[in-house]
Amino acid sequence: MEAFFRTHKYLVEHVNSPVKRELMREIDWSHRLIGIKGSRGVGKTTFLLQYAKENFGTDRSCLYINLNHLYFTERTLVDFADEFRIKGGKTLLIDQVFKYPGWSEELRYCYDHFPELKIAFSGSSVMRLKEENPLLSGVADSYNLRGFSFREYLNLMAGTDFPSVKLDELLCNHTVIASEICNKVKPLAYFQDYLHHGFYPFFLEKRNFSENLIKTMNMMMEVDILFIKQIELTYLPKVRKLLYLLAVNAPSAPNVSQLSKEIQTSRATVVNYIKYLKDARLINMLYPVDEEFPKKPAMVYMHNTNLMYPIRPAQVEEQAVRETFFYNTLHKDNRLNKGEKNTHFLVNQKYNFKIESENIRGRINPDIYYTIDRTEIGRENKIPLWLFGFLY
Repeated sequence: MEAFFRTHKYLVEHVNSPVKRELMREIDWSHRLIGIKGSRGVGKTTFLLQYAKENFGTDRSCLYINLNHLYFTERTLVDFADEFRIKGGKTLLIDQVFKYPGWSEELRYCYDHFPELKIAFSGSSVMRLKEENPLLSGVADSYNLRGFSFREYLNLMAGTDFPSVKLDELLCNHTVIASEICNKVKPLAYFQDYLHHGFYPFFLEKRNFSENLIKTMNMMMEVDILFIKQIELTYLPKVRKLLYLLAVNAPSAPNVSQLSKEIQTSRATVVNYIKYLKDARLINMLYPVDEEFPKKPAMVYMHNTNLMYPIRPAQVEEQAVRETFFYNTLHKDNRLNKGEKNTHFLVNQKYNFKIESENIRGRINPDIYYTIDRTEIGRENKIPLWLFGFLY
């Protein structure tokens, strides 16, 4: 255990990356079992270490461990947690929990038998703590860690401290909100960089971002899909090819019959793989109102705009980027469906949105919100695209 304390001390002392302040405040840290889910690359490890640094420093009552460590091939999590609490441990931070066989059972045992011990663990976005895990359902509080919003990216890069806004507030007061922001900073000077590389925090590292993102995408498929869903490794080429085919055409309505021929598998398997890619936060699925999985989606989008560039950087269409950004930034707290008539999205079954490249001329439909790119400040029902990046 001493080796883990030394590693913990080193990691805590050297963690120095941006952290999700709002999520840090949102979590009820008094709860005894907390799950923090998120896609690979969004900073779950950093989040746990930052929590330890800010609340415990190098106090030995808190300990960070990674269950991917070879030590846990011989030692059980229950035994380790028991020894930790006997030695005065109060808070155990567990990373890569899904790499450990029987993690659900042992976490539940710790919860039931070590009431003085608090545990926070990180896991993949593919994990279903409530829907598919009866052992932890009702005892584990689950939170989602997302990549940077445009607001968070802008605050980081420009040294600002803008708060998030709710959708209804934005729709009613967008001109005032945008004006206040633009009086302090030029958001459009940062927006294109965010679309290209601002969602994943590892853009701050001194490595090739696109190469690192491709590696991350492959790990999402190899680990977050195949490992967690227990799919044989021999099917990995089919999953990878499916993602490529979806990515080069996104956003589009998937032709499941054609995709099944391309990757040589059944239509049902294609639809399941699409769902797995969505769970891993590689893509998003858009349905008409009153439809959902297992029906095939009406449209498939990439999960965020950063994922669009490494695959075919010279052929990324600007309109596809605009729609993908809008979907990604709204779906955290809102329900999106396929838009009616000549619109792209129906939000919360009450607001129709049309995504435009620039300020539109001609007849304006008062029942539609027009989301306009390359515009700092809007008016009436014409709203700048970048401003929707302030919803979280």
